[in-house]
Amino acid sequence: MTTLSLPLHWDMDKIIHSLDEYGFSIIPNVYDDLYFDALNRECLSQLDHFREAGIQNGVISKIRSDHILWINDTESLAQTHLSTLNLFSEILNQTFFLGIKDVEAHFACYHEGEFYALHRDNPQQKNHRIISTVFYLHRTWHQNLGGQLRLQDKQMNWHIIEPTPNSLVVFDSNLLHEVLISKANRLSITAWLRNDHTLW
Repeated sequence: MTTLSLPLHWDMDKIIHSLDEYGFSIIPNVYDDLYFDALNRECLSQLDHFREAGIQNGVISKIRSDHILWINDTESLAQTHLSTLNLFSEILNQTFFLGIKDVEAHFACYHEGEFYALHRDNPQQKNHRIISTVFYLHRTWHQNLGGQLRLQDKQMNWHIIEPTPNSLVVFDSNLLHEVLISKANRLSITAWLRNDHTLW
């Protein structure tokens, strides 16, 4: 039986300091190439099942235009990523006493011209999202392709974060942020660490 643990190269001291000081942290080269490639293929194999996130209850939203697929037990490789986030949650709970109990996540694809306008993931404390995470799942990317995460930190400074493949952005769900217009298929797993239990 294999015991799952956080990747050894994660600099937890740096991650915790950045979260405490600025409300966000960027973790590069999250997984080994073998797992990353397999996870990328799992995501691509499901693209036909993605739905337009900008349509809710038949109403077209002007705030976002990406496409998503909620992750369940059938996506076994994505579940490994969620297990990693659960272990990461234990460290965050021990450090910041956040009371995180569960993870919810979906694959996301921003096709050319798609975006997500300025918002918070936990507006006015109306849901149970405590920490937001974005793991970039496309194989290659460069600055001219757009799709950057624009985020305001705890000190009210703005940052432009490149969607670098195999990197993970972790941030306080109360922070303002947006996804700038993408010019190519931008793939990710977006996940939220919650202080309640999800329904699935």
